[in-house]
Amino acid sequence: MINILVNGEPCDSISALDRGLHYGDGVFETLKVAHGQIMFLEQHLQRLCHGCERLRIPQPTMDKIVQEADKLVGDQEKAVLKILITRGRGGRGYRPAEIASSNRIIIRYAFPDYPSANYHEGVKIRLCDIRLSANAALAGIKHLNRLEQVLARSEWNDESIAEGLMLDQKGNIIEGTMSNVFVVQRGRLLTPDLKTCGVKGIIRQYVLDAAQDFGISHDITEVKKEELLTAEEVFLTNSLIGIWPVRHMVATPSHSDAHNDFKIGPITENLIQALAREEARQEV
Repeated sequence: MINILVNGEPCDSISALDRGLHYGDGVFETLKVAHGQIMFLEQHLQRLCHGCERLRIPQPTMDKIVQEADKLVGDQEKAVLKILITRGRGGRGYRPAEIASSNRIIIRYAFPDYPSANYHEGVKIRLCDIRLSANAALAGIKHLNRLEQVLARSEWNDESIAEGLMLDQKGNIIEGTMSNVFVVQRGRLLTPDLKTCGVKGIIRQYVLDAAQDFGISHDITEVKKEELLTAEEVFLTNSLIGIWPVRHMVATPSHSDAHNDFKIGPITENLIQALAREEARQEV
């Protein structure tokens, strides 16, 4: 079965002159497929469009993307879709052409074999040494330049550590290498403000909307390392993992004080159950 489409055609290569390859000039989305349905498709496409607008990349027709995505999904029980939009071919130099023809790439992957314990018992995390740069022009969108995350994820090889959290230049908690982070302080749900760096995740927004619906006190704000370490609950979110509770943070040589155990509390449990219901609804 075909698992890669480039501009709608079965293919596993693009031009060596593509600006996505040269400069990371593009955006992408990673989507969960369950029982032949693409979870949160509309929200992913909205973010994809927003990213193209921010980078001034010609937007592909969303109907085409949906048709091509459906072609790759078929009746897959569980899979991952990755949608990439690049600015397309270009000559040498950073200045983009006034008239550009974007490329769209859609890839289907096998779904990761995440341990079931991650959901029921929680995960172990650490802090990363690599810090995120501040750039409001790129903050929030999922652009193709992920070198900070690549370097951060290379800091550990311990398979028992599921994720590493990244700080900004001021030392505030921002996000994980592949996830957004939430903490509960005195019964209030907090998630970092991403106005200068970080990716505004789809499940992050779902959690914020659900908190509003359930009457859970919540805020988007600066989250200090101390607030993370003293939190009553901590959990991670992204489109593939959904919600992972955090049970333990391990110390590192650079963050010798950053260690603690956390409980899987009622706010985390309620949001996990709500997300499960929403995904079940979308699968029908």
